[in-house]
Amino acid sequence: MGKKSSKNLSIIDRELKIEGSISSSGKLIIKGQVTGTIEGEVVIIAEGGQVNSSATTVSSITIGGKFQGEVTASRELIILATGVCAGKVECKDLIVENGGVLNAEVFCKTSSKLSAGKDSTAFDNTDVQKGKQIEL
Repeated sequence: MGKKSSKNLSIIDRELKIEGSISSSGKLIIKGQVTGTIEGEVVIIAEGGQVNSSATTVSSITIGGKFQGEVTASRELIILATGVCAGKVECKDLIVENGGVLNAEVFCKTSSKLSAGKDSTAFDNTDVQKGKQIEL
């Protein structure tokens, strides 16, 4: 058989409160409370977990608890039915399950080349405001 790739697994359990900066490789599961910055690959905020972060930079984040602050996810941000996310979000893919709450300023990017203003093909609603018909 092939080799198993061993990924790191870190858990911040229910009774644990952390203030400061966290840097993690592999998977980080947060069941307790974190206040500060987080940098890592895969972060999971479990139901009951709470994060208040001025800067979270990850590849993927799944929110089943509460997140308040700013998060940048290079791949995906998933808000589960039990999750609440508030603040500022920047991600590639955004998934919000039925019952999940998202109260944030959201920026979804399709690639690293995408920048507002340049070759942007965003919907221009000036024709709608003038009463013109738009063909789709």
